[in-house]
Amino acid sequence: MKSFLSLSVFLFSFVFANAQSKNFNQKLADSLAADAYGMRTYYLVILKTGKTEITDKTQMGKLMKGHLSNIKKLAAENKLIIAGPMLEDNPNHYEGIFILNVKTKEDAENLVSTDPAVKAGVFDIEYYKWYGSAALPLYLKFHEKITKQSF
Repeated sequence: MKSFLSLSVFLFSFVFANAQSKNFNQKLADSLAADAYGMRTYYLVILKTGKTEITDKTQMGKLMKGHLSNIKKLAAENKLIIAGPMLEDNPNHYEGIFILNVKTKEDAENLVSTDPAVKAGVFDIEYYKWYGSAALPLYLKFHEKITKQSF
């Protein structure tokens, strides 16, 4: 009886552990580098208030224009998946975030170093390996369809 119960628990666990979603698409999962949970790693980049304070509005405007152009370029290359500013002051001096579609911190650092505002010291950077849905890159094509006005 004990072995029958053990076998039943094993089979029950095996069936549920190996259950697969009815909507699973192996080709899509592979194209997005998804693991068995539909997830993958990215790099979360937090932009913080930098050490350089620029008071000249023209110069700051040029840096922010370059910052936004760089964001668009990296998004077009499928390297930057999410970007956006913080909308409230906070004690950590966080200014915004990027989620980068890269495998290593070095790759993330190389991409972020192309940002003119980072180069100028307007932003300091923190890097974190982050685990999220492998489908995140797909939202960008929909974002373009709902964007009425560009920066």
